[in-house]
Amino acid sequence: MLPIEIKPGILWVGVNDRITELFEGLWTIKEEGVSYNSYLIQDEKTAVIDLCKAMLSGEYFDQLQSLVPLEKLDYVIINHMEPDHTGALRRLIKNAPGVTLLGTAKTRDMLAEFYGITENFRVVTDGETINLGKHTLRFVITPFLHWPETMMTYEESQKILFSCDAFGSYGVLNGNIFDDAFMPVAWYEEQALRYYSNIVSIFPKPVRNAIAKLANVPIDVIAPSHGLVWRNHPERIVDLYQKWSGYATEPADLGVTLLFGSIYGNTEEAMEAVAQGVVDAGVPLNVFNVTKTPVSYILPSLLTQCGVLVGAPTYEGGLFPQMVHVMEMAEAKHIFDRKTAYFGSHGWIGGGEREFIRLAGELKWEVLGAFNFTGSPSRDELIQAREFGKVFAQKLKS
Repeated sequence: MLPIEIKPGILWVGVNDRITELFEGLWTIKEEGVSYNSYLIQDEKTAVIDLCKAMLSGEYFDQLQSLVPLEKLDYVIINHMEPDHTGALRRLIKNAPGVTLLGTAKTRDMLAEFYGITENFRVVTDGETINLGKHTLRFVITPFLHWPETMMTYEESQKILFSCDAFGSYGVLNGNIFDDAFMPVAWYEEQALRYYSNIVSIFPKPVRNAIAKLANVPIDVIAPSHGLVWRNHPERIVDLYQKWSGYATEPADLGVTLLFGSIYGNTEEAMEAVAQGVVDAGVPLNVFNVTKTPVSYILPSLLTQCGVLVGAPTYEGGLFPQMVHVMEMAEAKHIFDRKTAYFGSHGWIGGGEREFIRLAGELKWEVLGAFNFTGSPSRDELIQAREFGKVFAQKLKS
């Protein structure tokens, strides 16, 4: 896309990434893509806030140079060192050798470690400002949102918060960058939740600290490094982050995440009955086949729902491996304190339940029951499976 004005003298100069299939090499964005939002402030002095991934630097520099010769840039503000923000930095410095880099003390150290860059860097401190002319930038240090060096940049005259990875989302920007009424805002909110659960969820306290720190700062626009620029309802994305970070210490929403995997269809057959039972109890239900659905899409449901039903067969004396992976990723993302139960098929001897209980213990998930059967479920066992799902859901409600 061409540059887009956000406010007078402040422009979006980012790029869309429709190529990368795994964000951070882990999280699938094959269908959704992602934007790398970079911002240019044109004034008596010019400043760029964040850059983009190296592989898209050609398109990015074409964008930037249509507005300002690179050698005329005064500042590059590094809110975050991750290479999807700084990958184009070496190329920029070659074309703008006199530019001053601004960031935290930790950013200075990481620049040397990542890129061998040690010159023309100035450390900024929390609350420090620089004046560009009509625009004044204030730096807000926000460590572990989501790396130790991260910060946000606040433009005082137009009340724009350049929030780095906080308040961002997956999803390319199609023709427009704002949360306007004709944009699929609900879809970007879903992608923001997935981004939060994948990237940010182990840092709920830094999220809440940042929100508290900004509580008395007047904000008209939130401009993150990925996803929509929130100019109509910036409070909406802040409220969502407040809610999502609360799941770490407060009860999750009433609902069941039903995870299943099946080798020959036996556990899947029982799953259909278990799902009926959950719905019988009037509890919201999300169902995921762990052999087909990337864990990136499963984590948001695990984060927001209070109940987890795990349906998986015994495999070589243990739990079905793909299910183990999902539960281990839930632990890695600190999705603790859920209610859970297990059901599954085994061939001649169990073992899946035993490993499930071990993993649930590591997750601090309270186990409310188990239902095992041999081979394929009989008619009576399917009736029992339905009741099993119903009773589990009723326990959540009580």
